[in-house]
Amino acid sequence: MKRKAIVFSILFTAILVFAGCTKASTSDKKEDTLVIGTLTTPHGEILEHVKPLLEKEGVKLEIKNFDDYILPNKALADKDIDANYFQHVPFFEQAVKENGYKFADAGAVHVEPMGLYSKKINALEELKNGATIITSNSVSDWGRIITILQNADLVKVKEGVDLETANFEDIEENPKNLTFEHSIDPSLLTSAYNNEEGDLVAINANFAYQAKLNPVKDAILLEEDNSPYGNIIAVRQEDKNDPRIKKLTKVLHDKDVQNWILEKWDGSVKPVAAE
Repeated sequence: MKRKAIVFSILFTAILVFAGCTKASTSDKKEDTLVIGTLTTPHGEILEHVKPLLEKEGVKLEIKNFDDYILPNKALADKDIDANYFQHVPFFEQAVKENGYKFADAGAVHVEPMGLYSKKINALEELKNGATIITSNSVSDWGRIITILQNADLVKVKEGVDLETANFEDIEENPKNLTFEHSIDPSLLTSAYNNEEGDLVAINANFAYQAKLNPVKDAILLEEDNSPYGNIIAVRQEDKNDPRIKKLTKVLHDKDVQNWILEKWDGSVKPVAAE
C-alpha cells in the first residue's frame, strides 16, 4: 500500500507540473500575439508581408481590417486590439484631442501622397474659373489639401496661418474663385470621382488604390515629397515600449521591406526611415 501511495503521489505531481507547463505555454502564446487594426490597403498588405518576418521574432501577428477611419481608434481605446496602423500624424493628434484617448505614437512607417483627381480635365491648365473642389469631411486633411492648392498657386492662405491646421476660411486669395465641398466621408470620395462630381476630387491614397488609381501617375495635383503626414503605429500609452511593438516597428523598417513597399506601389507609397 505504501508503495502504491508513493507511485500515486509521483503521478499526481507529474500531472500538476504538466498542467502548469501547459498553462504557462498557453499564457506565453497569448502574450506573444499582437492584434493590430488596419485598413486593407496598403496598410493591411504591408502587415501581411511582414507577418512571417515577425513570427521569426517570436510574435504572431493577428490583423483586423476596418473600412473607416473611426473604428480603429475606438477599438484601440476599448482594448479590442493592441495597436492600429492606418492614420497619419495630424489625424492621430486630432482624434486624441477630440476623444481624450490615452494613445502614443510608436513611429511612422510610410507616407501616402494625397492627390487631386479628375474625370473632367487632363491637366491643371484646363481648370476653369469657378471650378468645384471636393474634399472629405476629415478636418485633419483640410490643411493638407490647402497646402497642395497653395503650392500650385491656386490659393493663398492668410499670413501667419499654420498650413497643417488651416481650414477653408483661412484662404485669403482665390484667383480662380474655386468653390469647396467638404461634407463627404473619405470612403465615398472615389464614388464622387467616378460619378464625375466636381472638377477635382481630393482622395486619400488608400482609397485611391482601391479604385485602381496611382497617385503618382493619375493625380492632376500631388502632394510634395516633404509631407509631414506619415502613417504611424498607434498604441495605448502604457504599451509604447511593449517588446511586441518594438519588434513590429523593427521589421517594418527593414531595408528589404521598404524596398518591397516602393516596388509594390510603384513609388507612390514612400517608406519612412526609422527614427
